Amino acid sequence: MTDSSSISTTSALSATDINKIAKLAHLQITDDECQRYAASLNNILSLMDHLQTVDTTNIEPLKNPFDTPQPLRDDVATEPNRRDVYQSVAPATQDGLYLVPKVLD
Repeated sequence: MTDSSSISTTSALSATDINKIAKLAHLQITDDECQRYAASLNNILSLMDHLQTVDTTNIEPLKNPFDTPQPLRDDVATEPNRRDVYQSVAPATQDGLYLVPKVLD
């Protein structure tokens, strides 16, 4: 196992890199926007590098910040069953299912 504090996973992005990414994504952005996006993304990547240096040894993963179960609503039907009405206009049905023509062999 390697020391995560010695690993740098990112390198600085330049406006040229952002322009290449924008072209690959078929986006039209100005040179000024390329500069701003490069600075913004470099700030984010710098934060990620900083987070990699945090020692998380003997720290359990946090599954829920409130450590309480997710409240769920009751599973109760709120709408009436209208299947027969909906299927009355279908060209073909059988046993409550819509029949469609076979399109693949």
